[in-house]
Amino acid sequence: MKSFYMYQLSFLSRKFRSIAALKNTEQMTIEEVRPIFPFTAIVGQEEMKLSLILNVIDPKIGGVIIMGDRGTGKSTTIRALVDLLPEITVVSDDPFNSDPEDFESMSDFVREKFKNNEPILTKKKKIAMVDLPLGATEDRVCGTIDLEKALKEGIKAFEPGLLAQANRGILYIDEVNLLDDHLVDLLLDAAASGWNTVEREGISINHPARFILIGSGNPEEGELRPQLLDRFGLYAQIGTVKDPELRVKIVEQRVAFDESPIFFCKKYQTQQEKLMNLLVAARQRLSTVQINSELRIQISQVCAQLNIDGLRGDIVINRAAKALACFENRQQVTMKDILLVMPLCLSHRLRKDPLETTDSGEKVRETFYKVFAEDIPADV
Repeated sequence: MKSFYMYQLSFLSRKFRSIAALKNTEQMTIEEVRPIFPFTAIVGQEEMKLSLILNVIDPKIGGVIIMGDRGTGKSTTIRALVDLLPEITVVSDDPFNSDPEDFESMSDFVREKFKNNEPILTKKKKIAMVDLPLGATEDRVCGTIDLEKALKEGIKAFEPGLLAQANRGILYIDEVNLLDDHLVDLLLDAAASGWNTVEREGISINHPARFILIGSGNPEEGELRPQLLDRFGLYAQIGTVKDPELRVKIVEQRVAFDESPIFFCKKYQTQQEKLMNLLVAARQRLSTVQINSELRIQISQVCAQLNIDGLRGDIVINRAAKALACFENRQQVTMKDILLVMPLCLSHRLRKDPLETTDSGEKVRETFYKVFAEDIPADV
């Protein structure tokens, strides 16, 4: 028995020494411990990937809803986005990721520091992607009383929820069409105002909650409420790949990743860094991209002919087209940009019969060609 314990201690000692050595030589990160499938390794589903990229470049597009069959890589692609997210500057000791240069969207905690001329410490951090579980409670989403401080110190303090964590980041909801109605209402309020208000046991707090809303789901499991659907800037509809050769390639990629995740990720490290640098540069150039007034008028003509409710469709098309031009390192939006993004922006906003599914984009394209008929170049 004694020799058995000695063997166990020897094994654990070697184990700890090897882990310490690995930390010193390779500086282990979360991604190395739990690798994520690389975004640049994903085969096909270009519409979905483009929608995500455009939202990273311009978060004000308003997020994306991705609907499609089971097993089409929706969750894999969205989670793969994490590695590509650029860094932002936040206030170090603020739980709401406040921007130190944007007074209007700061939390009350940071504003008080500014008013009192206290030093504001900042740091760089990656844009966060927060998962919202379907079974999450209202307290978990919005925040609640910090019971530990209440019991130990006898004071009322606020414990931030998922909306606080997602501020200036991404809030991801898998199977969004199965989300409880009361949580949908909370998200609608936060998405509309950019703020989250919590009233709990004598505590009233109002904090910024400006996030990119990304959802995925299977249309067979139920439709989204129109109020929530309209909050998503883009709508990407994907299906199962039919090409046998492409299917084989997808399977091979997945098998290779499962067998050796770290080695597989390292193969795509250069491509990942290249795309990441491209996204950072695109975000910086976004304010310089122009779209002429004639194109703006024609965009609104398409929306009017399709009877799109409100002006969200017009706004999102303008933003998405500029983000696409910026991604391709151009200073001017073209008709080709508008044609590419318009179905993503309007498909879920069309008025339709209750028995119909969301339009695949054909109706939007037909209207585009009617409105832009006289000006369409040969390559569009």
